[in-house]
Amino acid sequence: MYVEGDPIADTTTPDGPIADRWEQRRFTARLVNPANRRRLTVIVVGTGLAGGSAAATLGELGYRVKSYCYQDSPRRAHSIAAQGGINAAKNYRNDGDSVHRLFHDTVKGGDFRSRESNVHRLAEISVEIIDQCVAQGVPFAREYGGLLDTRSFGGAQVSRTFYARGQTGQQLLLGAYQALERQVAAGTVEVHSRHEMLDLIVDDGRARGIVVRDLVTGEVTTEIADAVVLATGGYGNVFYLSTNAKGCNVTATWRAHRKGALFANPCFTQIHPTCIPVSGSHQSKLTLMSESLRNDGRVWVPKKPDDGRDARDILDHERDYYLERMYPAFGNLVPRDIASRAAKHVCDEGRGVGPGGLGVYLDFAAAIDRLGRTAVAARYGNLFEMYERITGEDPYTVPMRIYPAVHYTMGGLWVDYDLQSTVPGLFVIGEANFSDHGANRLGASALMQGLADGYFVLPNTIGDYLADGPFPAVAPSTVDEARSAVTDRLAALLAVDGDRTVDSFHRRLGHIMWDHCGMERTDAGLRKAIEQIRALREEFWARVRVPGSADDLNQSLEKAGRVADFLELAELMCIDALHRTESCGGHFRAESPTDDGEAQRDDDRFSYVAAWEFADSGDPVLHREALTFDHVHPTQRSYK
Repeated sequence: MYVEGDPIADTTTPDGPIADRWEQRRFTARLVNPANRRRLTVIVVGTGLAGGSAAATLGELGYRVKSYCYQDSPRRAHSIAAQGGINAAKNYRNDGDSVHRLFHDTVKGGDFRSRESNVHRLAEISVEIIDQCVAQGVPFAREYGGLLDTRSFGGAQVSRTFYARGQTGQQLLLGAYQALERQVAAGTVEVHSRHEMLDLIVDDGRARGIVVRDLVTGEVTTEIADAVVLATGGYGNVFYLSTNAKGCNVTATWRAHRKGALFANPCFTQIHPTCIPVSGSHQSKLTLMSESLRNDGRVWVPKKPDDGRDARDILDHERDYYLERMYPAFGNLVPRDIASRAAKHVCDEGRGVGPGGLGVYLDFAAAIDRLGRTAVAARYGNLFEMYERITGEDPYTVPMRIYPAVHYTMGGLWVDYDLQSTVPGLFVIGEANFSDHGANRLGASALMQGLADGYFVLPNTIGDYLADGPFPAVAPSTVDEARSAVTDRLAALLAVDGDRTVDSFHRRLGHIMWDHCGMERTDAGLRKAIEQIRALREEFWARVRVPGSADDLNQSLEKAGRVADFLELAELMCIDALHRTESCGGHFRAESPTDDGEAQRDDDRFSYVAAWEFADSGDPVLHREALTFDHVHPTQRSYK
């Protein structure tokens, strides 16, 4: 199903002590003087934490920045939905935290499938992010004495997560947004909202621009620049039901992949253990309940299978606090992949709760007894209110029901240490790249990576590439061909005029992916999924019905293009999962468990990044980037 290609290597990571590499790279990277920056144009696609902070910082440096997003305002980027917090190795609690411990926890949490150099840089920069955000006025929670407060998240035994109640992403995004708007007022940044990137323009081997569609008027236009930055998030909506906003999609990164950017580790997807369970076939998305709730909430199920009693009638000795029992060292704060598989296991035993037995309890009774309702409400009040509005149940008096759901994607476009893809001039930041989290992301690390990439890494590395600019004018024929390819594809989607809705195909794809490429994967299941996806894709192009036209607002057409790309991505995800016969992190192959049911890695055969090359006709090409571990020795992960 795939072809072996040449190995790939990151040639931009400096040698020497790991603690000195980022400083060394910043020194050796070429600079662009302020007068020349004003002659260079950079396109940034996406306005979440990574894209918003990158556009603001590049504008502050003096570059001419063109910012694009499909939302009606940069503030609507999905980063706003992040709840729990952002990690930083400040060690304010004096509990043993350090840059090295955050580095260690992140490499271990990713099950030893990430680059050490990238992760160490992330841990170093984490301490600067908090200072940056406080200076912007982000209202982090504070202790009584006025110092910034922290709490614990999964996969760590220290309290390093800074937070703003249960709306940390919103507050951080507003900080980035005000920095962005400052540059808009200064004239260095142009923001183009309600525009969707539909293709990448590559000229003479370099990324030189994008093709966008105005989602209000339908007009398809091109934008040319000296470099393109993708900050377009992850692809969790390939599963249809996820915690992502409905608009989240893979189109920008997938179009870049088709133009030569390698796609790394696409099968590494994260299932979050604390989400409101599915309530029926009518649902179009799922809702996250922050991992921070596991600080004070206790996860349990009845000891007896098929126990239909009210949770409040089940006595303590009749309950199985299974995470505390199975993982006494970390308890309810084990990493997300482990907590999710444990929830699936107890539900498969028939001890799940709620409709269909697909749920476990997250109980705050002990916390309310210990701290008082007022203190619990101060920490989690908005999350409790959200839960009650959706379920009609009061979590102050009745335990929450939660179940794992798709939340984040560790895979993404392959990038080097400079965050540049295999297409020169195309930089990829935040969740859109693969670089920092390996096979499993620890909680509160997504916000850390997004802001590290946008505020600190990209502004220091993109100059090394732009030092060769400005680049020659793009050939008009290249621009015309790119634009024509987009308009032809839109016309093809409209021309099918079939009898099935776009959503019906997307929902079916989601079922296939969840059943065969979700929490547990098998050889037979993945092969079956690939056959079904190929058949579904063929049926899509024969039967999909897209009403309306391409010349005005048409949300069905928007969704059709996104689902068409999901149908191609889904096959690659399953091929990647099929070829990786080990278990690691969020990728759990039923054929590769440890004796006690955990993920069993095969470091001798799979200690590499799987970077896939798109092939117009034929099978995808696999390029391997070998991973080396000189500072955190790979061991069997244990949180017991």
